[in-house]
Amino acid sequence: MALLLKKVERPRELKWHQASAMLYGDWGTSKAYVLGLAFAIAGHASFFFLLAMSGLTAIIGFCYIIICKAYPDGGGVYSAVRSRSRLLAVIGALLLIADYVVTASLSSLDAFHYLGVPHPALWAIGALVLIGVINIIGPAQSGNIAAIIAASVVLALVGLVAAVIPHVREVQISVPEGGFFTNWTKFVGIVLALSGVEAIANVTGIMVEPVKRTAKHAILPVLVEVTFISLVLGAAMNSIPGLTGHTEDMIRVIADYFIGPWYGRVIAVVLGLLLLSACNTAIMGLVSILFLMAKDKELPSVFSDLNRYGMPWFGLFVAVGAPILVLGLEHRVEQLAALYAIGVVGAITINLAACCTNFNLGIKKNERLILGAAALVMFLVELTIVYQKHHAVIFASSVLAVGLTARAGAQWLERVRVVVPEVLGINVLTLEEARDLMPLYRGSTLVAVKTASPGLVEEAYFHARGKNESVVYALFVEEKPPGWAYPTEVEPSQASVQILNQVVQEFEKKGITAVPLWNLGDDPGGIIVKTSKELGLDTVMIGATRRTTLERLLKGEVLKKISEQLPQEKHLVICN
Repeated sequence: MALLLKKVERPRELKWHQASAMLYGDWGTSKAYVLGLAFAIAGHASFFFLLAMSGLTAIIGFCYIIICKAYPDGGGVYSAVRSRSRLLAVIGALLLIADYVVTASLSSLDAFHYLGVPHPALWAIGALVLIGVINIIGPAQSGNIAAIIAASVVLALVGLVAAVIPHVREVQISVPEGGFFTNWTKFVGIVLALSGVEAIANVTGIMVEPVKRTAKHAILPVLVEVTFISLVLGAAMNSIPGLTGHTEDMIRVIADYFIGPWYGRVIAVVLGLLLLSACNTAIMGLVSILFLMAKDKELPSVFSDLNRYGMPWFGLFVAVGAPILVLGLEHRVEQLAALYAIGVVGAITINLAACCTNFNLGIKKNERLILGAAALVMFLVELTIVYQKHHAVIFASSVLAVGLTARAGAQWLERVRVVVPEVLGINVLTLEEARDLMPLYRGSTLVAVKTASPGLVEEAYFHARGKNESVVYALFVEEKPPGWAYPTEVEPSQASVQILNQVVQEFEKKGITAVPLWNLGDDPGGIIVKTSKELGLDTVMIGATRRTTLERLLKGEVLKKISEQLPQEKHLVICN
């Protein structure tokens, strides 16, 4: 029989400073290449374009504060637009995928330009492969590392700004030449400074409430840093006499000139690490959105199939392989920037326009006008990119064609899928459903299962009988990749239901009623502890894990987390 959809309770644990660090790891990297691109495009007139870019960045940042407030359960283009049009939401998501692909390519490439190694494209490809290998296990601690890197970059840039400001009066500025359209196209050439702002809207579903305040506090510090530091460094860039080239590593050149080569090396290292962190963030964002779309049946289910470490193996392969393919075809920063902009601008345009025209949202009239005006500007930017950057159009069209074809295939397979007429025998329960049934099934033991372990069942049977109880709760936590991709409703995998069914049957043979519980998340230990607390179960039983040293280092130890978080009055029983 068909499996039942289950509502997933998403943990709202993301605090504003954590969201801000995550946003900075994406949005904050833009200055690393935007300054050089602006100077290459407009020379000493670049400051005017950076000023216009900062104004647009501030407006878009304010727009996303509105969007996060309006969509507290998911304000990214895919989640926000899905209630209006599933097809338009998929198109927006595919444009965001195009953005993630080029983000990974461009960030990894520019990282090695800053580090000054020969053949940076080859180093970038090697870094992508290494990031992919590490993420096979799915490190859960990458967010903490990214926050440390972001803080180091901010400190280094603040030091650079302090050294630069006394010399700003020496800046050489030229008035932009040419007509409006000529200067508009130059402005469009640096519009990729907006990249990353979609990231904050994607995580509203796991933000600490009230989401409006959390999102606002997360966005504003990054917005101020991105605009202010970019303008100061833009002025400094125009103060360097005889400056030419250095499109790929402009901030290092600024540090070399105003402080010294030693500080240039510091800037190169911290920015290189930040760009590689952004590369990892882009890959995980790509895996997350592919996973979410597959769970929503908008892509083939293979994108949500997890390996033994809880990582979607095929989604990770695509998320790493696509940027490598792009770097194999194009490894110039200027050309990658053109590919970059078409995806992010398209996704932002769709999101702003959909939010502006959704009159069911409780947003103010002036906020709606701002969203509409910003959407119009972004639409004009997208049209300009389409008109000028033919390679970008081919790239975005290819992503859309492949994605929509995969979507059509997934929908066809869903229609023709033959449901095996086997009776799984159970309807697994979520934590919310189990709470309602607690009065009918009184027990005090939670059995966390990953396999139908006879030894664990035997130990749990003797434990329950020793307490004169005939009910236990059996929990299977289906792992998902780290990230924001929590679907509202999800179909439990057949493997998880079959394992729970086996466990229930084994308990029934021994005269014990096992209540089958199921949950989805990237923190199995935390979910197990939360389940025991909310159901008032005083004993947690779990089989000993077989994780290697490397797995424990990258993902953490489930047993350790349970033992640390489980209240002292509750008991943890580990069965071999």
